[in-house]
Amino acid sequence: MATFCKTVSLAALTLAVLAAPVGAEPLPAPIEALKAQGIAIHERIDAPGGLTGFGASRQGQEMIVYLTPDGEHAVIGTLFDQNGENLTEAQLEAAVRVPLEAQTWQRLEESHWIQDGDVDAPRTLYMFTDANCTYCKRLWRQTRPWVEAGQVQIRHIMVGILTPTSPALAATILAADDPTAALTAHSEGEPLEPSAQDIEIEEQVYANNQLFEGLGLVATPTTAFQRETEDGHTRLDRIEGLPSEQRLIELMGGEAP
Repeated sequence: MATFCKTVSLAALTLAVLAAPVGAEPLPAPIEALKAQGIAIHERIDAPGGLTGFGASRQGQEMIVYLTPDGEHAVIGTLFDQNGENLTEAQLEAAVRVPLEAQTWQRLEESHWIQDGDVDAPRTLYMFTDANCTYCKRLWRQTRPWVEAGQVQIRHIMVGILTPTSPALAATILAADDPTAALTAHSEGEPLEPSAQDIEIEEQVYANNQLFEGLGLVATPTTAFQRETEDGHTRLDRIEGLPSEQRLIELMGGEAP
């Protein structure tokens, strides 16, 4: 069982975010009607039998919408071939999950984070970290062998969600002359007093909190990483709380050096 610091959020755990609609060309009327009902339309895809597929999602639920050849009707469901093979699953992978997770990874890159480790390390992780989270500190210590060997870099997205002092502590670390050194000292147990910061820094913490909540996360630490599938797709995965020994190896990309 994972061990973590939990927030009061009740949102579902997901890293999927909604993408912009496909292209600039007008959508067929049935697809436009579904969009008006709150279904996000992503990528247009080829489908057999004269159908046209559209990758879509709603509140984190992925789907393929099939437009009939006459352009007058749309069906949401699973498409099978004459051998009973599920054709929709592969379409969901390529047209919905992969692009949505790539967008999520970009949002993580654009957040306000603190560098931990060699910037040229081949493996990058994003970790949502609250300065009042004891499990964040424990995971920080567990990751030292990989980080210090230059194999992994961790980008700590500082959030303030656990206690009333968490936002100020996050801002204090982000505003330090050397944020990496400040986070290191705090993670090693050095006392840290929160202090008022410029509004720009406070807004960075607020933006990180919004990202955390927007992704439906509920626990710190939550660590996001990329993995390659057998079919060559780059997928996004996440681990909540302290990982097991096996999951830690998976997270870090291999055994401790």
